[in-house]
Parts: sequence; C-alpha cells; structure tokens
Amino acid sequence: MFVSSQLLIASLLMSIIDWPAAQRPRERLIRHGPGLLSDAELLAVFLRVGVKGKSAVELGHDMLGHFGSLHSLFSASLTSFSLINGLGPAKFAQLQAVLELAKRALAEDLQEGIALNSPQSVKNYLQLLIGSKSFESFAVLFLDVKNRLLQSEELFQGSLTRASVYPREVVKRALYHNAAGVILAHNHPSGHPQPSDADIHLTHELKKALDFVEVKVLDHIIVAGNKTFSFAEHGII
Repeated sequence: MFVSSQLLIASLLMSIIDWPAAQRPRERLIRHGPGLLSDAELLAVFLRVGVKGKSAVELGHDMLGHFGSLHSLFSASLTSFSLINGLGPAKFAQLQAVLELAKRALAEDLQEGIALNSPQSVKNYLQLLIGSKSFESFAVLFLDVKNRLLQSEELFQGSLTRASVYPREVVKRALYHNAAGVILAHNHPSGHPQPSDADIHLTHELKKALDFVEVKVLDHIIVAGNKTFSFAEHGII
C-alpha cells in the first residue's frame, strides 16, 4: 500500500517534461499540427509550465473549468484571470498579446479584399473585436470599392441591453474614410445572436441614411460569444 501511494504521488507530481515525447502537447503540435490537440493541451502549450502539483495540461483544464469556455477565458478581466493559482499579470498580458495578433492577422486578410469572399473571416474578426465585451458595442467596417478593409471603428457603446446609435455619425465616418461600402456589427452580451425588432429597425434606418450618400450596407452582423447572425445571409438586407 505504501509503495502504491508513493507511485500515485509521483505520477501526480510528474511534469510534462517527464512524459513520453509522443504525448507532450508541444511535440504533438509540431508533429501533427494544432488541430489534433484538445483545448487544454493548446492552453498547456501557451502556459509552458504548470504549478506545483499540476502539469500545464491540468492547469489548462482548471482554466476551462473555471471560466466554462474559451470565449469566457479570453474575455476575462485581469482580476478574474488571476483568481486561478499560477496565473497572473504576465500570463494575462501574454494572452492579450496573442489575441491582438490574431485580430491583426485577420484584419490583414480583410485589407486584401476578402470581406465578401470569406464571410467567416469577417465574423472571426468581429468576434475578436467586440465579441468579448461585457457591454453592448456597435462597430463599423469601412470598405473600399473592391471590398478591402479601409478601417474598423467602434463607434458607440451602451449598456448591456441598449446602445444609442446615430445614423448621422455613421454617415460622417463613412465619408471621412471615403468608403464605398460598410459592414455594420454589434454584440449581444446576453449570448443570444438573434436580432430584435429594434436591431432590424436600426439597420433599415442606417441603410436609408447611407444609401443617400451612395455607401452600400453589405451586411449587419450580430456577435454573441462564439455565435453570429448575418442579416445578409438571412435576407434581411
């Protein structure tokens, strides 16, 4: 019994570096690509090391269990993030840097003119731009005549249930960027992507105002966590 207990304790204290090479997350990622790794294993690669008594993979499981999803983890505040033993300002800064790099990489794609050819890239970009905010936010992607991204701007912020959006200001920014088209977007912090009657009415008002200055509204996308709703795909625009 004593020997068995020692073996159990030893296995619990074993770090990832002691695992067989074929089982280590980093080596598996290099050999097979990131797609085969679980969320916890990908977090382990990001973390690099665990804490006393826990491997990086186990710490990754703790992070997922605590926040409930990757989306909630990515949108966590520093205070909430630091509640988990082994996490703090340094890891928080690293994670925010990774997310910002991902957002900029997607923005580069949009600047090459794939806004209409790859709707999923637009959705992914908007999820990183406004999807993690705890308050309602309204953003606009300004596009040139070839549907290349000129600029993205978060124009309005509101409460959890309502944001005040002024068509005059959207038109003003579209003219400032000399945009030929726009993609409207806002988030639903509630997690439900379906548009309300107010959302539909606002979209029609914005489209009417932008049509007046010959700026086309290509889509209005609602972001709710990892879910999205496209007005264009549902025939509302």
